[in-house]
Amino acid sequence: MSDLNSYGFGQTGSISTPQVRNRVLRNTYALLALSMVPTVIGAWLGVAFGLNFMAGSPFLGFIVFMAIAFGFFWAIEKNKETGLGVLLLLGFTFFMGIMMSGLVGFTLNSYSNGATLIMLAFGGTASIFAVMATIATVSKSDFSGMGKWLMVGVLLLIVASLANIWLQLPALMLTVMVLAIAIFSAFILVDVQRIINGGETNYIMATLAIYLDVYNVFTNLLALLGIVGGNRD
Repeated sequence: MSDLNSYGFGQTGSISTPQVRNRVLRNTYALLALSMVPTVIGAWLGVAFGLNFMAGSPFLGFIVFMAIAFGFFWAIEKNKETGLGVLLLLGFTFFMGIMMSGLVGFTLNSYSNGATLIMLAFGGTASIFAVMATIATVSKSDFSGMGKWLMVGVLLLIVASLANIWLQLPALMLTVMVLAIAIFSAFILVDVQRIINGGETNYIMATLAIYLDVYNVFTNLLALLGIVGGNRD
């Protein structure tokens, strides 16, 4: 973790050399690993105290979630070159852990193999990340052009998810989960390669992007595993 301070917080200066690009990537991976700690703590506290902001009104809960999330995004962006940016990022990951607790709690309480499903989702997410990060590192292809299409896919997923709050179509829900896993897996590829190619010079913002990719892969994979492989008590 000492590497995080080698070039100061956030902005790492010129990216004209491979050494500096590699340092940004190492800092990003280190901060990404650290960000998992408050996520786990937030999820554990959420399960322990039964926190579920989506339980009463899913649509209202979604609006509140988006407002808080974009508030964090704005604050992190404004402080991305300072130590406060790191603290805000860790605070955001704690919040995301709490938001995840509803799914984690449901999995543990509804399926006799809930703990196994969580571990499978974790292992699957780690494998996807390793594969995509490796491809981004060794491939000579430029995947940056995928970004705009993937963002369109994310917007469509949000619309479909909101519509399904009222439609309650199991087939649509499964489709959204599978597409979300595919889209955010591809985003890992794009976001990691952007760092490698020098397109992202700030490791705090790079960590935020990759964290969101990993988070969405994990939550959708866990939900999908619960549907297809969960054993009801």
